[in-house]
Amino acid sequence: MKFVDEVSIRVKAGKGGDGCLSFHRGPNNPKGGPDGGDGGDGGDVVLVGSESLGTLIDFRYRPILEARNGSAGSSQQKRGAGGNPLLVSVPCGTTVVDDETLQVLGDIVSDGQQMIVAKGGVRGRGNATFKSSTNLAPRHTTKGTAGEQHTLRLQLKVLADVGLLGLPNAGKSTLISRISHSKPKIADYPFTTLVPNLGVVQVDAERSFVVADVPGLVPGASSGHGLGTRFLRHLSRSVTLLHLVDLAPIDGSDPIENVKLIQQELLDFSTAFGQKEIWIVGTKIDAISDEEKKVRIERLRDCFDTSRVLAISAVSGEGIDELVNLLGERLEDIPRDTSLSEHQEKLAADILNHELEEQRSHRTRQPEEDEVEVIYSNE
Repeated sequence: MKFVDEVSIRVKAGKGGDGCLSFHRGPNNPKGGPDGGDGGDGGDVVLVGSESLGTLIDFRYRPILEARNGSAGSSQQKRGAGGNPLLVSVPCGTTVVDDETLQVLGDIVSDGQQMIVAKGGVRGRGNATFKSSTNLAPRHTTKGTAGEQHTLRLQLKVLADVGLLGLPNAGKSTLISRISHSKPKIADYPFTTLVPNLGVVQVDAERSFVVADVPGLVPGASSGHGLGTRFLRHLSRSVTLLHLVDLAPIDGSDPIENVKLIQQELLDFSTAFGQKEIWIVGTKIDAISDEEKKVRIERLRDCFDTSRVLAISAVSGEGIDELVNLLGERLEDIPRDTSLSEHQEKLAADILNHELEEQRSHRTRQPEEDEVEVIYSNE
């Protein structure tokens, strides 16, 4: 199934039913009083969190959501039926943004959590409700009001226990394909990964965790270079981040400087990244000698002494079991709670603010004369 993490949809709540104008007539009561009933309330559009969903792709084929209208009232003071609310399932971790004002309406973080995103119209009143001591035969009714309509942007933050980050070609996709059943596209050129990949890692018969591989970052990502910051939201909820660094980069760059570049990009984007638990994982150790591997790992440990430093080869499998077992032990005692810690809240807010600011700038920016739209596709 294709992974879709952002969509724009149109929601329209139901209209309230009109009130009824009616007077009671019967064989023994030819001039009865008013008996027009009220209409029914319009249906709401409600988003409901669902743990069974992991993508927003369904909304690509269902971009307009409409709830039912309320029915009109009828004689004998019968109220019209209310429009049933339209319950729409969305993945847990979905942020709802008003696409016109770019105001954040809220987050859906838990299974079964509901959020009304379009309120149904109010029912109209029948003439029976206007009867009074001074007006025994009112002919006045009211119509039901229209339901709310909004254009919304849904943004998904995948709920992964472990997030992978690093420069392009650091080995993230190879690692996730090695430790899980996920089969991402793997190649020896930058930006092979264009969408986040999720994989379930089975530690043993009773323990497992979810790992997310997001597209590689580049220097200047916090300013929009490369794939920019679009996918950083997927790292905001992860308990642990694995910063993968190629120990034998083909461009001859220094692994330590490469780690510093990405960590600085994260801090430039949000200081809350400094509160995240980040492990440094040296990759592709099969491409260097044992002596060189030892030297480079020791340099990483000396330079980043507050982080756990490991070394793996996703090709030969060296260090993979140790990495998986250590992650399993780290996550074992942590409750699977969908609520966010203080630094996670700040990180999520910073990421969302950056994204919204980019959208505001794009809307207000005047295009240059020879500017053309470029669409990137991995299909």
